[in-house]
Amino acid sequence: MNKGLLKKILPHLLAVLIFLIVSVFFNKPALEGNVLGQHDILGWKGMAQNAFDYKAKTGHYPLWNTNVFSGMPNYLIVIEGKSILPDINKIIGLGLPAPINYFFIACICFYILCLALGLNPMIGIMGALAYAFATYNPIIINAGHITKMFAIAYMPLLLAGMILSYHKKYWLGLAVTTLGAYLQISANHPQISYYFFIIAFFVTVAYIVYWVQKKEWKHMGLALGITAISVIAGVATHALSFLTTSEYSKATMRGGKTISIEGDKVQAAKTTGLDTSYAFSYSLGKGEVVTMIMPNAYGGSAKNANDENSAVVSKLVKKGAPEGTAIQIASSLPKFWGESDSTSGGPLYAGAIICILAIIGFVLYKKPLRWALLAVSVVGMLMAWGRHFPSFNLFLFNHLPLYDKFRAPSITMVILQFTIPVAAVLGLQELLYREKSKELLKADFKKIIYAVGGLVALLGIMYLMMDYSSSIDQQVLARQWDQSGTDEIGRQIVAGLKEDRKSLFGMQLLRTIGFAILVLGMLYLYLKNVVKQAVVVAVLGLITVIDLLVVDKDYLNDEDYHSKDEIEAQTNAKTAIDEQILQDKSPDYRVYSLSQERFSASDYHVSTFHKAIGGYHPAKLRIYQDIIERYLSGGYSPQILNMLNTKYIIMQDPQTGKETLMPNTDAYGPCWLVKHVKLVKDDVEEIQAIGTTNLKDTAVVQQAFANLVTQPVADSLSTITLAKFDNDEIEYSADCRSAQFAVFSEVYYPYGWNAYIDGKKTEYTKTDYVLRGISIPAGKHTVKFAFEPTSYKKGITIAYIGSYLVALFFLGGLFMAWRENKKKKAA
Repeated sequence: MNKGLLKKILPHLLAVLIFLIVSVFFNKPALEGNVLGQHDILGWKGMAQNAFDYKAKTGHYPLWNTNVFSGMPNYLIVIEGKSILPDINKIIGLGLPAPINYFFIACICFYILCLALGLNPMIGIMGALAYAFATYNPIIINAGHITKMFAIAYMPLLLAGMILSYHKKYWLGLAVTTLGAYLQISANHPQISYYFFIIAFFVTVAYIVYWVQKKEWKHMGLALGITAISVIAGVATHALSFLTTSEYSKATMRGGKTISIEGDKVQAAKTTGLDTSYAFSYSLGKGEVVTMIMPNAYGGSAKNANDENSAVVSKLVKKGAPEGTAIQIASSLPKFWGESDSTSGGPLYAGAIICILAIIGFVLYKKPLRWALLAVSVVGMLMAWGRHFPSFNLFLFNHLPLYDKFRAPSITMVILQFTIPVAAVLGLQELLYREKSKELLKADFKKIIYAVGGLVALLGIMYLMMDYSSSIDQQVLARQWDQSGTDEIGRQIVAGLKEDRKSLFGMQLLRTIGFAILVLGMLYLYLKNVVKQAVVVAVLGLITVIDLLVVDKDYLNDEDYHSKDEIEAQTNAKTAIDEQILQDKSPDYRVYSLSQERFSASDYHVSTFHKAIGGYHPAKLRIYQDIIERYLSGGYSPQILNMLNTKYIIMQDPQTGKETLMPNTDAYGPCWLVKHVKLVKDDVEEIQAIGTTNLKDTAVVQQAFANLVTQPVADSLSTITLAKFDNDEIEYSADCRSAQFAVFSEVYYPYGWNAYIDGKKTEYTKTDYVLRGISIPAGKHTVKFAFEPTSYKKGITIAYIGSYLVALFFLGGLFMAWRENKKKKAA
């Protein structure tokens, strides 16, 4: 091999080797064939089991899933399209088992970004490891948020392509931006992609300002044009998901609502997105931003409890409580004292050294990227505060396009998780590898000390000014701890908790000061010619990685792995009740579990084996959510369960947790003819009416559908029965002696479900708020419902064309970049 070529590629080979070693070391059980017990993945598999079984029989996935929420589009759960592209995730991840591949891919993509920025490879290795092993990543991986992790991993790759184009490497920029856009969108986590495009917007604006100042009009046009067509090609490959999701969102909780429900009270409402109370759940506490640099300042995670060293113990013992009782009380209380709904799963730790270097980078780095990174970091932090900074976030919620479709503002901290290490590597490059670095470092050393000192001072002020209160304190005070009836014990416990919190924050502050001294010390040694640049990077990089891995192990460790057989048994083991229900060979009936988790990801079991009333999806159909809120959230309404054809109810003993099966012989079945159609004004009247109307005899329909309703003629001889049941096609046989109105126990979803009577397409109505109804003329007829969403067909076609564009732009861009480079060398 050419020695010059070997010298060029050797650092990159070394980088890949280091990424591989660290990723494998952190996830050793995965090499032994063990897997993580990710509850969200288990939940998804349960919801998707119906689709898996369907594909095993037919060779393809259904478009409608019957086992979740009485039915919903299956392409929101599992989807397959058409593409000429290979599995690029597997290629970039070297075929490594999960979760090794997630960390490895994140390392590779951030390293490519560092190369695009012209950074020293050693700094790129340090930054890549810091980005990949930021503590939020193992937390979400362990929870099973895999699409989110892939979207985070590919953010640097897409920005790398944009940077290449912005730095006049057009052909290579075309190739990398196209690949990055394709992979980012294909990760299928719209919220993370949305936050990345906010970053990209700020970066682009910063460069545009620079180009305008320099009057580089032609370059600006080329760079922006290349970025635009690359992103369009990447987005096109995901048209199937975009079109179907966009269509579906109109009918979901994220598309707004027409009614507001509070207990039995229902009133009209009109929103176009999520409720702010729901959208701003999981808002980050303002102070919790410090977990970026101090991982345990707020106690780590909600699973961490106090121990015998807690100040709670000493305070209770002083009040005369037995030591054993005091320890028991302390250990029953969480050490975590942040917002219970935001970072209770763990901190957002990016690495103390990385945060310190980022502060230095914001001060010293002079190019356009600095202001973009700084501005979007501030905006991301403010967005993460959600309901704790309502004036800013309500404005965004009401005016920023699509922002009202997302919840959990704390997730916007991924913006800082990305920008902080980018600023850090830029800062370190500026410190060590710019021309005349030592002379400039000497001149800038005071600025560096002021910047780091300012950060420490800010943390110190927080330490002194905070009162260390938490939402759990009121619960402690409200609890009766003894027979005296006073809250003295409660106040002592709260005082002890506050003392623990202050001590914890103080220890984390001292830890941060230690890292600051280390960074400044290494820079000083370099300035005095005691160590070389490579030694500074190696020491800081090694300590950063060790620091992050130690913290990460609290949230993803060997104990989280299980054998595949154990996981398989957990997800696919039928209970005696399942076996009893499955003896019923009727083609269409539903099962309702009264488990407390029946509408959450934790209770996926029923959907695994049966057509369930419950289930989990982050974007339920709005009309179904309304039914849940009005009639099912407190338990169940017999009439509502009957109209949903609930043939079996699984009861649970609240004391023992033991389940028993209650057959429901009153279920109306898959279809029935009514004696009368009751017309109501709007959604409010309709949802209230179904709770007081005998739905077996009377259908409730809104006035808007009145022209489609033929009042039936009461006739006991007329019948309608289910003839054929398939996920995507249901057929009924009707024998009507007179005009009739039929109700079908299938969820109303007009975006694709078409009705046919004797092969002729027929309009049908929204009936009983959540079901379908249709007028049937006298005579014998075949009534068919077929799920034929045009968005799905269009999406497949566009995505297939998009896959050709991605291949063309990526391979063509690489080829042209190679040819251009070859010409330059020849010249």
